[in-house]
Amino acid sequence: MDGLPPGYRPNFGVCLINPDNQVFVASRLNVPGAWQMPQGAIEDGEEPKLAAIKKLREETGVVSAEIIAEVPNWLTYDFPPAVKAKVNRLWGGEWHGQAQKWFLMRLTKDNDSEINLANAEADTEFAEWKWARPEEVIEQAVDYKRPQYEEVMKTFEPYLNGSSISAKCKSTKW
Repeated sequence: MDGLPPGYRPNFGVCLINPDNQVFVASRLNVPGAWQMPQGAIEDGEEPKLAAIKKLREETGVVSAEIIAEVPNWLTYDFPPAVKAKVNRLWGGEWHGQAQKWFLMRLTKDNDSEINLANAEADTEFAEWKWARPEEVIEQAVDYKRPQYEEVMKTFEPYLNGSSISAKCKSTKW
């Protein structure tokens, strides 16, 4: 993968927006109160765009979305020591953090009926989801991801202008 910084796990991120230019975020099951945009590992030989499309479907059920922009370079974040020890044990590597290729995707349907966090295509990672304004996405991210989220929102800002409505949280615990 061109330009991938050494020592960082290759990953992608998806900034999914709805017709109101609100951003999809979900709360992690294993880290209550940690809201994030969809992200995931890029396997050896896998194209970042294809990984993003596949994992978005697996984690959220969304299939009606199109890529409208991409951050041109890899963005990195370092793991805090406790997180680094845990993920390196789980992933069997010695990673400083993650290098992510970010994609801006827009829902092509006018509603969020496809969103299903427990769609059985992958292990459920999220407890609930919501649409949020870009500044809310940054505020509600874990500390070590905030600078990267700021960079993502800054890059995609021309596509996000005009978002001012914040939606209520949607839960999978009905």
